[in-house]
Amino acid sequence: MTFYEQEIRRIRNLLYSNQFQIDTVIATKNFIDGNSEKDLNLNLLSKILFTSKYHLQRLFKRHYGLTPKQYLINIRINKSKELMKKGVSVTETCFAVGFESLGSFSSLFKSRTGRPPIQYIKEQLSRSN
Repeated sequence: MTFYEQEIRRIRNLLYSNQFQIDTVIATKNFIDGNSEKDLNLNLLSKILFTSKYHLQRLFKRHYGLTPKQYLINIRINKSKELMKKGVSVTETCFAVGFESLGSFSSLFKSRTGRPPIQYIKEQLSRSN
């Protein structure tokens, strides 16, 4: 085997391993997007995608700038905004988007948007009038 053949194999191995990582990260994002209202955690995602949970978390953060949990929370907050704009109550919204606790939903919503959910609803109602 010549030097050039060895280099081609080495480069091919690098590319395929990187492509596998990219495919894993994209599959993770797509799974979260499609199942955001379900109870998702890093253990479940890593089992579904047959990879280490820590490796998956590092890859996801490297490609998207957020951990899978942070990404999931952002999706849930955005969906909750849409539901509340339509007039759904805070409690119904909380459970519809996948949160298990009204308290954790309210505190996360406030930390991400700067105001509590009930204030967000009031603002939306005043804008529509």
